[in-house]
Amino acid sequence: QVQLVESGGGLVQAGGSLRLSCAASGRTFSRYAMGWFRQAPGKERDFVATITWSGGSTSYADSVKGRFTISRDNAKNTVYLQMNSLKPEDTAVYYCGRGRGSYYSVVSDEYDYWGQGTQVTVSS
Repeated sequence: QVQLVESGGGLVQAGGSLRLSCAASGRTFSRYAMGWFRQAPGKERDFVATITWSGGSTSYADSVKGRFTISRDNAKNTVYLQMNSLKPEDTAVYYCGRGRGSYYSVVSDEYDYWGQGTQVTVSS
């Protein structure tokens, strides 16, 4: 069984930065793509960023492109989301997910394990 544990959320002012981490259990972390999604109150879970198994390719939602960076450290079984220039509309619960395969996906159905989520609140 794979477990994903997110951390690093919190309250920050607009324009500030946060770095989210997602630690994965198991020995097969490096074989799979990873992704970050977010869900605001009353809304669906939306794609934020994703990264291939090697970290060689990434993809971002248009709303975060140029502000957020996804990365991974396969030796530490951890994926990160560096969030800069945060805006109030970035406020949401952020979830990391493990892809079903090694290449990235922007579709939540292509992820089979999820963390419990970490709250990010950006004040104006």
